[in-house]
Amino acid sequence: MAAAVSIFDPGHYRNARRPLLEAETLPPWCYTSEEFYQREVERIFLKTWTFVGREDEVATPGDFFVLDLFGESVIITRDDEGKVHAFANSCRHRGTRLLCDRGNLHTIRCPYHSWTYGLDGALIGAPAMGKTEGFKRADHGLIAIRLETWAGFIFINFDPEAEPLVQYLGDLPERFAPYAFENMVCVRRKEYALRCNWKIYLENAMEDYHTATVHHQSIGTQKTTVEETRGQWAAIHMPSERTIAVLPEDGTTFPHIPTLAGKPARGTFFTAIYPSTFFATTQDCMWWLQQLPQGATSTRVVIGSCFPRETVAREDFETVVQRYYRRWDTSLPEDNDISERQQAGLASRLSRPGRFCWREPIVHAIDNWVLDRVLEVGAPPSLEQA
Repeated sequence: MAAAVSIFDPGHYRNARRPLLEAETLPPWCYTSEEFYQREVERIFLKTWTFVGREDEVATPGDFFVLDLFGESVIITRDDEGKVHAFANSCRHRGTRLLCDRGNLHTIRCPYHSWTYGLDGALIGAPAMGKTEGFKRADHGLIAIRLETWAGFIFINFDPEAEPLVQYLGDLPERFAPYAFENMVCVRRKEYALRCNWKIYLENAMEDYHTATVHHQSIGTQKTTVEETRGQWAAIHMPSERTIAVLPEDGTTFPHIPTLAGKPARGTFFTAIYPSTFFATTQDCMWWLQQLPQGATSTRVVIGSCFPRETVAREDFETVVQRYYRRWDTSLPEDNDISERQQAGLASRLSRPGRFCWREPIVHAIDNWVLDRVLEVGAPPSLEQA
């Protein structure tokens, strides 16, 4: 009988670990294997900071939204004191899912047996539990998930021992402070259910090699340079004197953010915040993409469109913003389609690793960031070697 070799054996990835122009792409199973994906969940998504939304999405007490990602469902609420919380979307009685979608409410009531929780997660009502020995409501509040914010962005972490968010982000908050994200408002969210692995979509967002082909009839060719960063993020910069958040043929745009200078005033940053968040920051707005893994071969992608409050208050905002929506509604479906086509190709038994182009340095960086966390010597056997 042949010996079993783990797909987490570092030997499988020697070529992926080489310098960019000597390296190969990841083996196809990194995008198709449920076992590899589950290791990512355990070693990455349950251990690192994940962007889940904007504070202005829960602007007033009672506001909430629900996010489903990598097998977990999370409630984000703002309580009566104005504090934002994250909780497991599961009743402490027998586990029923409590909420869905988004809205505003005074309390969280289980639809099964009417256990009721405050917006701070405390159990405030448990009908007919008076005869249960030793039962104390204080012991059965919603399970809290660690939550921290930066510049209006909400991040959660399932690991109570993880480093603080500001330490995780490194020099990102300082570098991007001129954009004044805390003064922005998310004016639109749009979601797509895609048949592709989460890494495929993030990798596509962080390279310009595909733009001349995939976007040749929309946003066109883009040329970028890699930024030096400190912390769990990577970025590329595209020089442009005008915003790229509208299609080239569209005219009037919004005023530039007055606090920008240097590179931010002269182009766009495309940023990956590891593991699965993408920011695009340009002279007059920013947009984010969440890659929310639903399994090894499925991802829910959410785009959020953010503008300064002063811009949103303009009389012509609703008219002009349609040009920005048109740009995103044109280019994102192109990315969606090519990502699903790549996933379909990787599913072939004949698929093999390829070679990198010099225009794909951040794809190489993403792959190695994942491998740094997923691989280990002596992992349980799973791949039969002939």
